[in-house]
Amino acid sequence: MNIKREDIRNVAIIAHVDHGKTTLVDNLLRQSGVFRTNQVVQERVMDSNDIERERGITILSKNTAVEYNGIKINIVDTPGHADFGGEVERVLKMVDGVILVVDAFEGPMPQTRFVLRKALELDLAVVVCVNKIDRPEARPEEVVDEVLELLIDLDASDEQIDCPFIFASAKEGYATEDPNVKGTDMKPLFEAIISSIPAPEGDPERGFQVLISTIDYNEYVGRIGVGKVSNGSFKVNDEAVIVNAHEPDKSKKVKISKLYEFEGLKKVEVQEAHMGSIVAISGIADIHIGDTLCAPDAPDPIPFQKISEPTISMNFLVNDSPLAGREGKYVTSRHLRNRLFRELNTDVSLRVEETDSTDCFKVSGRGELHLSVLIENMRREGYEFAVSKAEVIYKTDEQGKLLEPMEQAFIDVPEDFSGVVIEKLSFRKGELMNMTTSKGSIVRLEFLIPSRGLIGYRDEFLTDTKGNGVINTLFAGYGPYKGDIAYRQVGSLVAFEAGETVTYGLFNAQERGLLFLGPGEQVYQGMVVGENPKGGDIEINVCKKKQMTNTRASGSDEALKLVPHKELSLEQALDFIEADELVEVTPKHIRMRKKILDPKQRMRANKK
Repeated sequence: MNIKREDIRNVAIIAHVDHGKTTLVDNLLRQSGVFRTNQVVQERVMDSNDIERERGITILSKNTAVEYNGIKINIVDTPGHADFGGEVERVLKMVDGVILVVDAFEGPMPQTRFVLRKALELDLAVVVCVNKIDRPEARPEEVVDEVLELLIDLDASDEQIDCPFIFASAKEGYATEDPNVKGTDMKPLFEAIISSIPAPEGDPERGFQVLISTIDYNEYVGRIGVGKVSNGSFKVNDEAVIVNAHEPDKSKKVKISKLYEFEGLKKVEVQEAHMGSIVAISGIADIHIGDTLCAPDAPDPIPFQKISEPTISMNFLVNDSPLAGREGKYVTSRHLRNRLFRELNTDVSLRVEETDSTDCFKVSGRGELHLSVLIENMRREGYEFAVSKAEVIYKTDEQGKLLEPMEQAFIDVPEDFSGVVIEKLSFRKGELMNMTTSKGSIVRLEFLIPSRGLIGYRDEFLTDTKGNGVINTLFAGYGPYKGDIAYRQVGSLVAFEAGETVTYGLFNAQERGLLFLGPGEQVYQGMVVGENPKGGDIEINVCKKKQMTNTRASGSDEALKLVPHKELSLEQALDFIEADELVEVTPKHIRMRKKILDPKQRMRANKK
């Protein structure tokens, strides 16, 4: 018999990137007394990973819990980027409702739509929180209408459309039911969660069931499975069996050795867990996302949706450049292999395959951001390796036609720049589906474009729109192959000898194009040192010194003026390279190079 457990609420926070959900969670934690009044707490305390903190994005979903009037609220913070959509889909299986956070100026954005659709499909209750009402240009009333339109658009049920709206300023730490009245604390939001989000429901008498929705990994205890107890209850040292809805043959006996619940930001050890709780279980070596832990006498798996397939892949190779092994701590193929396979412990949307060469691994993910975050993490951990240009993963249909992944791209730009964006994206096989002018003179363009048409476009887009444009993409399934795309109109400037760059050599080289490095840098033959705007690769000597003559010393000429060079970030380098080039990644440097360093061998290969 199903009963409700009134002392718990399980809720996920969903929002578009940068609409303030992580800051909102900070305040819920502060005001529920999780931190001592005088405790110094860093901002956005939930984003624990360095890259998350720097970029201000959430990559991994996190669990936390707060108490309000004797009711425990389990909160799951989810990523807003579509590249991490795999995370969001699973997390929603743990909760009974969502808090949709929307910026009071920007209104609902493409990613809001993506996550909200998933929540509505699972029939979850919704509380809408219009955040940042302290912004001078906030327009909360209009945003409420836009959210209602979105809910109707996504076929929400009558109960979901009839959801409560709360207005908040997470930065100032208050919520209110009326946007014109400044609140004093977060109480209205707490109240809305408790009254509108249903308590978890299940059968406490049945054999226990826990669907594992996320995996945490810890050096000391290994894999930690996190999920909600759907039915029954169990204790530490109980026997259990692992089953999986997608793998009917799977059945493995295990013992529950450690059990945790969430309190604030900590995991607290508990001896038993009951229906409705969100728990973490450690000590089971090969537990995976989508597995159900059940009582041995009633092995009944809980169904869950399959995780979206990767759409993009790149090769990770052992670094074999002339400067290899100088900066990295982990440089061998064994190091690289172990690290990539370890990533599979926690990242479900990732695939790693071995290739014919022991020094090369094919890594597939959900998008460029997904893979570049992995590369950046590895670089910081002391790994040194090389990566190839990202390629999309093609499929064929029953008739043998080639299909490729397609994206919906939503672009907001000032009117003056819309022409250049439309021109560039049409060139990359994009199809303009919709164009609307919104607040101010901002134009919203909606394109359907092959995923490969967006590879290497972001940097160009920021240049074209002078940094004023915003681009968001959503995976739109597979469509027929759209034909060849010429990605790059520029060629590479390639160093033709090894050595250290000198001003004289750089001064002569800068007439040929834009350089990527200044004087005093180590280069080697075949390294890409700049871009040639005219297209085609040019070999240049950036280490050339001025010869002495009998009338003047080599250094006495007037000072040579160098044009400022452009230093490329990891993403820019990954975007810049062509199919015959690699990015060499070390803890201290990001370099680009030709796959074949020797110019004669390179010419022979190109002729073939």
